[in-house]
Amino acid sequence: MSKLPVPGSLRLRFLLAITVWVLLCVGAIWFSAAGIFSRHVEASYHEELEVHVRELGRLTEIGDTGELLLSRPLSDPRYEEPLSGFYWQITADGRAPLRSKSMTRGTLDEHIAHSPEILHTLESGPTGPAITYGFTRKGPAGEDIHFVIATDQSELDRLIGSFTRDLTLWLAGLGALLLATGLAIISFGLHPLDRLSQAIGRLRRGEAQRLQGYYPAEITPLVAEFNAYIHQNAEMVAKARVQAGNLAHSLRTPLAIITDEAERMGETAAGTRSSMVLLDQAQTIEQQIEYQLARARSSIGQPYIARWVILPDFVEPILRAMKRLHLGKTFLLDTARCKVRELPLDAVDYAELLSILLDNAGKWANAEVRLEFVSDADGSVTASVIDDGPGMPEQDLGKAFEIGARFDPEKSGTGLGLAIARDLAETMGLALKIENTRNGLRATVHYKVA
Repeated sequence: MSKLPVPGSLRLRFLLAITVWVLLCVGAIWFSAAGIFSRHVEASYHEELEVHVRELGRLTEIGDTGELLLSRPLSDPRYEEPLSGFYWQITADGRAPLRSKSMTRGTLDEHIAHSPEILHTLESGPTGPAITYGFTRKGPAGEDIHFVIATDQSELDRLIGSFTRDLTLWLAGLGALLLATGLAIISFGLHPLDRLSQAIGRLRRGEAQRLQGYYPAEITPLVAEFNAYIHQNAEMVAKARVQAGNLAHSLRTPLAIITDEAERMGETAAGTRSSMVLLDQAQTIEQQIEYQLARARSSIGQPYIARWVILPDFVEPILRAMKRLHLGKTFLLDTARCKVRELPLDAVDYAELLSILLDNAGKWANAEVRLEFVSDADGSVTASVIDDGPGMPEQDLGKAFEIGARFDPEKSGTGLGLAIARDLAETMGLALKIENTRNGLRATVHYKVA
């Protein structure tokens, strides 16, 4: 699927390079073609005028009464049309001038015709600037006869302008076609990168375990290295989890012995104080072990995201589990104000995070826990877990996410849930907050579109 060029993209760079190249080439063709045509047209006009002024000299005769006349009209009929832009004039001292029928007004400057050689210049004609040719020839009495012929410069400009307009339109169409072809070539050439991006997207959504597909020889080594990295990273994470679990389990035996010895020490009057210190520290160590095991069981540190969050499908199994876990409590789901149906988050971690918050709310709720999803115009989503319990003292809100924080010893738990929830939220880039409301406690998880 082709994409539009965006700032900083290879497509935009290639398109700009092609655009500059096309503009340079089309501009060079335009200037050279217009120049060549102009020179050829000017040369043709000058050659034509020179031929006509020679013809004018050959056809000129002196009548019986000494008047100037032509034996026949010039071969170009435009000299017969009034103000056609094509004019001729013959003058001689002591004789009436003879002019073409086209010259119904004005005159031509005979000073250009002052030599037997044909000369030309740009003079003012009857209808504007005119290309003027002229020469002289001796008459029967030795007088100078001046032959002058002219064509309006506008005629030449009209031909050149018409050609230039047609050339401009044609080259503009050619340039647009070349740019469109260049864009198509760019899209075709970069299509493997689009497929690579889609493959990475499938990898992040958990639809694939490795980059799949066939790629050009230039990209294949990159794909192979990336797949090797994914495999190696997955093995490292798996080994790290096993080692974390083995370490935690290996510590439990000596920890149990220390706890047992501390309890025995507490049976003596002299060892009561030391026993309490040891038992307190042993409990702290045990909490740390449980915390690290819980973290190892989560998907933090995965080399790729397992599956994206699909709302509200992924929540329903969690709510069913909560209803079985907290009998007599009602768990409600509200997605009416959420237009977003897919979040680019790890569904396993996000479900674990909400499960911790729902479980915590279920412990403290009197009768009802409500899970709400609300989306903003930019696609951000806020999940709120609201219970109708007693809430928390304001001074304890800041301690709620500490490891081992428990505010009611009679409630079940280890005090690790909210600490794990905090780490999960930070890892996924979510904002986690708890606050009191008029009817209980609210925990909010905010996902903001980058």
